[in-house]
Amino acid sequence: MGEQSKMQYYAGGTSFNSPHAGPHGRDCFCISGPKHIVQSVDWSNEEHRRCIAACLVKATYIMEEDRPKCRVYDMGLAPLWWQSFHFELRDLLKCGTENADEFIFGAIFEYCPPVGCQRHPSAPNYVFALRGTMPRHPKSVHDLYNDIKVFLSDLPCCRRTQKARQAVTNMLIRKGTERCVLWLAGHSLGASLALEVGRDMAEQHQAYLPTFLFNPPNVSPMPALNLLNASEVAKKDVFTGSYLVKAALGATVMRSYCTRMEKVFQRLSPWVPGLYVNERDIIGQGFTDSFEQRQKVEERIAGVGRAAMKLSYRDMLSSLIGSSKEQPHLLPSARLWKNSNTTFGTHGLKQWWRPDSELKLSCRKFTYPGA
Repeated sequence: MGEQSKMQYYAGGTSFNSPHAGPHGRDCFCISGPKHIVQSVDWSNEEHRRCIAACLVKATYIMEEDRPKCRVYDMGLAPLWWQSFHFELRDLLKCGTENADEFIFGAIFEYCPPVGCQRHPSAPNYVFALRGTMPRHPKSVHDLYNDIKVFLSDLPCCRRTQKARQAVTNMLIRKGTERCVLWLAGHSLGASLALEVGRDMAEQHQAYLPTFLFNPPNVSPMPALNLLNASEVAKKDVFTGSYLVKAALGATVMRSYCTRMEKVFQRLSPWVPGLYVNERDIIGQGFTDSFEQRQKVEERIAGVGRAAMKLSYRDMLSSLIGSSKEQPHLLPSARLWKNSNTTFGTHGLKQWWRPDSELKLSCRKFTYPGA
């Protein structure tokens, strides 16, 4: 984005003492932001990296809220969400027709260390932050349309994915993968977009980008089982039976499809995105259960979990009719962060910039056997 376009939205940020901050408490950094890391950021600390990534995603929400409400220049609430951590806004990711009908779905931030300081090895050069659905926005229909795309596993074809993918590709070509540390971060719908882009960069370009997926949606039967209060034994039986069927299909009628997916998983396995899921969030519960249950199946019946984890019934059906869709939740590797605290909501982004001491976090890394 050129400087003129940038200035159209943000010529400057608010200060901590801004008189315009009061009415917009949830968007005001000095009220709602992570005060525990403002004075001193430790880039080697995963908690700090998570909080900052979540704040940059929050900024993309506020930018789109600031714009139609004319909260610009000294009244803009978004800038402090990146300026507080020494980031600068470099570009906006927008969709829609020119000018009046455009809306912001993401942003590109550059980390600019304080004068006299070098970039920490664990700090990024750039962060691509992607927001989720804004149901109260006047143009929420655009978000809801893409939510349907997520449900239908058709997100790779949407304009937002294409624009984000092209922007990331251009950045890596211009800066070089070895000299440029580029993060992807997204919440809800934005997490689905970041997942699609990250998968593509890993599979097609062998660029394994650090990725923060906050509350990523996953279409799965597991939330229904949880709502029915299904026992752990029932869940185990459902998953084991399903995995046995998939493994059998992969070894017989779907052998060629299984072989293709094995190659995909081998290419993707070095990429380990971070999945941040609240265990009570029905939108993202499928990720938690799919990773945990696949591990249990593999431990009980060696080889079955590995054979079935890369297959989905929808993809196998699509393959039979000539399509080549791949379910985004089929990940060979991931680091799953599970929050069991519901104090800050289950699907809300704000839980992810809270300190570890206020969350009930557990972490487990899942890898692809034999990769």
